[in-house]
Amino acid sequence: MCEETKLGKFYQKYIAKWIPSYGPLPLAWCAIFNTIIYWGTQRLMANAKHYDLTRNLDRSIPFVKEWIILYVLFFAFSIINYILVSREDKETFFRFATADMLSRVICCIFFILLPTTNIRPEVAGHDFCSWLVRFIYASDAPTNLFPSIHCLVSWFCFIGVRKSHKIPGWYKGFSFVMAALICASTQFTKQHYMIDLVAGILLAEFCWFVSKHTGMYRPVMKVFDKIGRKIFGVKHYDE
Repeated sequence: MCEETKLGKFYQKYIAKWIPSYGPLPLAWCAIFNTIIYWGTQRLMANAKHYDLTRNLDRSIPFVKEWIILYVLFFAFSIINYILVSREDKETFFRFATADMLSRVICCIFFILLPTTNIRPEVAGHDFCSWLVRFIYASDAPTNLFPSIHCLVSWFCFIGVRKSHKIPGWYKGFSFVMAALICASTQFTKQHYMIDLVAGILLAEFCWFVSKHTGMYRPVMKVFDKIGRKIFGVKHYDE
């Protein structure tokens, strides 16, 4: 196996201070795997019967278009916090990444066995928030709702930092509040209903518990270590 590569030298010099060399491949795969599961099952189940799990509690929650801002901030929040988790020790990060991947496998099962949908409100305004809601609605079909990946990942963002010794307490508190607000945004934008929210949070906690208390992460880490050492070289990958 190559001791040193040009990419490894470049990465170590310019990027490793932000994301350790063992981090980018699992982070990228988590994003790719999420995309495959979410959009792949949407296509697979496009002609299947979908179930509307709306309840009276959901109908009592008003549509508030301004919450779309927090809904969209989810993307920046998840990128930042997942990178922060990669800066923890290697074992913790791979336990976290394994929990994330496990959660998508379980989501895939639900998306296939219990395809869900909802009825979205008509949004007729011409202001920025109305436009953004319509854009999100047009980009993302009202399917694959249970469990909510938005809530799942937001809660993972909190799980990943809440026990960290490297991250200050104020940011842990911020992450909890941000995760809670993003979960709330799924309700006020009518992207999800309460059962989707609860299922997303519970699934995140379950997958983290499994990964934290088992050796499931080890084969995952072994695969990424093998690939990472080929790409970055043994010297820079193991630094």
